[in-house]
Amino acid sequence: MNQLVKPYNDLLSNIGLLLQEGRRKSIQAVNTILVQTYWEIGRYIIEFEQNGNERAEYGTMLFDRLSRDLTQLYGKGFGRSNLLYMRKLYASFPISGTLSHLLTWSHYYEILKAENELEINFYVKQCELERWSVRELKRQMKSSLFERLALSKNKEEILKLSKVGQIIEQPKDLIKDPFVLEFLNIPDDKLLLESDLEDKIIKNLQSFIMEMGKGFAFIGRQYRMSLGGKHFYLDLLFYHRILKCFVLIDLKRGEIDHQDIGQMNLYLNYFKKEEATEGDNDPIGIILGTHKNHILVEYALSSIQNNVLLSKYQMYLPKKEELQQELERLFIKNE
Repeated sequence: MNQLVKPYNDLLSNIGLLLQEGRRKSIQAVNTILVQTYWEIGRYIIEFEQNGNERAEYGTMLFDRLSRDLTQLYGKGFGRSNLLYMRKLYASFPISGTLSHLLTWSHYYEILKAENELEINFYVKQCELERWSVRELKRQMKSSLFERLALSKNKEEILKLSKVGQIIEQPKDLIKDPFVLEFLNIPDDKLLLESDLEDKIIKNLQSFIMEMGKGFAFIGRQYRMSLGGKHFYLDLLFYHRILKCFVLIDLKRGEIDHQDIGQMNLYLNYFKKEEATEGDNDPIGIILGTHKNHILVEYALSSIQNNVLLSKYQMYLPKKEELQQELERLFIKNE
């Protein structure tokens, strides 16, 4: 019997893996069929409207009546808002082949709350790239991720962003301005030490990594560097598996100044000589502060060859309307 234990356990394990994969595929197939079905319903509704039937027979009461009748005939799932989003699904993706098989109807329902085509396409692509749950998608949309990324780009780059999502290809792609740390639940007017801010981030590390973006792997906090008989401590150290390099993060409770930049440059030189191994690219330094003196920063960065990136962070969700207005001005400026 003992000779049969391992083969039997292997059999049990193989069957388990097969069942898990089968269930995953079946769920994915159901989601794909559901999205396709709702797309078809949206197509029927728009074709009905385009034939003039909406105005002639039902007026603005079409969705109320259709919701009531479909619910009576087929049960839940046909609320007025659901039907409106089915219509918008078809209007936004008139070619069914452009629908993503990786996204559920719950994903599309959230994404279609966006106001414009660029934003809708961006969140679809980003959900595919990052494998976001619906919960994470909601958080990213609420934090105005598209606008925050787009404001640091020109018109051509914004159009590319909406078509392929945020692809990390170079150091500057890591930056959002601002980063939003509302998940720390710190009032924006509360005075904190940098060590307190660091503690909060460590306690919410998963959310912080989600905000930083795809590819970050946490290595440690207060990473010690010994130089010339002195010890220096880096707030947060990550490795970026896509860019294949160390990412050093220094937290500033207030304004970023030229001294912070010089210190980060020192850290990066240390990492290039003492920590990087074969196959590693040059390290990247990110300094996060509540604001920065643009003139001092410009002069401080002018002669630095290392990858020193600066960005603001804030403790509250940005006002989407204000970001959209800034984005519209950017488009007009680049025309």
